[in-house]
Amino acid sequence: QVQLVESGGGLVQAGGSLRLSCAASGRTLSMYGTGWFRQAPGKEREFVAAISWSGDRTYYRDFVKGRFIISRDNRKNTVYLQIDSLKPDDTAVYYCATRRVLFYSGSAYDTAGEYDYWGQGTQVTVSS
Repeated sequence: QVQLVESGGGLVQAGGSLRLSCAASGRTLSMYGTGWFRQAPGKEREFVAAISWSGDRTYYRDFVKGRFIISRDNRKNTVYLQIDSLKPDDTAVYYCATRRVLFYSGSAYDTAGEYDYWGQGTQVTVSS
């Protein structure tokens, strides 16, 4: 069992930056690939980025490339999501989630139902 806690969200102006954290307890996070998802009001939860357990492979949705960077520090049992040049459309609850095997055929699992453990989410609100 893995318990995940997200933090780092908040209210920022468009163009600003945030760094979200996903801290794990229970089993070590280094055993799992980790993904970030987001869910805006009235919309489905959507995949944003993922990182392998070792940190040597990352995968991003096209719409976040160049603005979002996923990273991890296994010594701290934490995965991060750096978000730059924030836009009002980035407003959502951001969730981290884990699964053992993250990549297949060069792509990452990017559907919420394919992940096993979830955090409670952290709210990101971007004002225009």
